[in-house]
Amino acid sequence: MIKVIAVTGYKAHELGIFSNKHEAVPYIKGVMKNRLTQLIEEGLEWVVISGQPGVELWTGDAVLELKEHYPVIRLAVLLPFEDQESRWKEPTQEYFHQIINQADFVETVSKRPYENPGQFQACNRFIIEKTDAMLVFYDPEQSGSPEYYLNTAHKYQEYGNEYPILSISFLDVNDYIEELKSNETDWAT
Repeated sequence: MIKVIAVTGYKAHELGIFSNKHEAVPYIKGVMKNRLTQLIEEGLEWVVISGQPGVELWTGDAVLELKEHYPVIRLAVLLPFEDQESRWKEPTQEYFHQIINQADFVETVSKRPYENPGQFQACNRFIIEKTDAMLVFYDPEQSGSPEYYLNTAHKYQEYGNEYPILSISFLDVNDYIEELKSNETDWAT
């Protein structure tokens, strides 16, 4: 049973999304909410993100929305280093603070500001070691930052650790959109 899951995926800019008002964001959040709802109904208690802009923050937002119907679910944000958001644009910083201020647990893995990419790697390893599985929004046909996290998870598996990696792809998002359109058509007729 998966009680604690790490969630990651593309950063917003990797998807060509530069605002949370972009039309794709509600669909990505919707797919995440659907998958997390299934997991919650199977016993999921904690969702862990590192607070990266894009899929991780949208997932954090989705978890906060899910709390209304599933008060058992908790959100943990384990940041790779202090002041992670300091170089982001103001709207992204505001969204980040909105999410972490409502999270159930927030901690920084490295107690220093950014020094090198090793801090991201250390955070990824730490989160993988503290969770039961990973949910990743990633498509092997479109490379991006989730590859680093996935490589760490695969190495963890190679050492004999059972660590399921669940995925969401662009096809899943398209299926979700089609399902919504189908439901709208059903109501209109």
